[in-house]
Amino acid sequence: MAKVLVVEDDPIIRQTVDYALRRAGFETLTAADGVEGLTIAIEQLPDLILLDLMLPGIDGYAFAEQLRRRDKDVAIIMVTALDQERDKVRGLDSGADDYITKPFSMEELLARVRANLRRVRERKVLAEEKVIETGDLVIEPAQVRVSVAGEPARLRLKEFQLLVALASHPGLLMSRQRLASEVWGYDFLPSSRTIDVHIRRLRQAVEEPSAFEYIHTVHGVGYRFEPTPKARP
Repeated sequence: MAKVLVVEDDPIIRQTVDYALRRAGFETLTAADGVEGLTIAIEQLPDLILLDLMLPGIDGYAFAEQLRRRDKDVAIIMVTALDQERDKVRGLDSGADDYITKPFSMEELLARVRANLRRVRERKVLAEEKVIETGDLVIEPAQVRVSVAGEPARLRLKEFQLLVALASHPGLLMSRQRLASEVWGYDFLPSSRTIDVHIRRLRQAVEEPSAFEYIHTVHGVGYRFEPTPKARP
């Protein structure tokens, strides 16, 4: 049974979400502020966290950043009433895997929870994948490890999964919809911005120190993984 932590200061929303999760078969933990939630997350090691953005104590951004220093694998879904793209991008940059905007339906929330938990479980499948060596990039799925030009690259789990999904199909155009399905487990694409933000971070990690460009944008469609030597200045 998966364990879900709900960090939400609104008691009605917290209780409603908690009830819906338990009805759906999840074990639940709850917290009313960021400090309490972070303590529970560190001590109880939930599989997934539903994290409100505007919290007393510490906000969702700081919560995610602090937790990611300790736990790179737990799934974090940011729950926010803010609908500005910059707020969503900041949430993803702080360590969230996904976000959902209030007001939301319980059906959508449960679908997001299941999809993100499925991706965490599917991490184990990576252990069966072979090492990928291309350009100056080495990807070791079994070790969840990447090196560029002989130096380790630091990637979050979603970034690593995205890199494996792309590198496993060199030269093939991967649509955003396909990447959403393979990496996030979605049958529909909630926002192309989620993928684009992760691609930007992935490029920073593996292309900036490399002699190659690996990920090529096909505008309006998706991405293609194809090692291409960088042009000399």
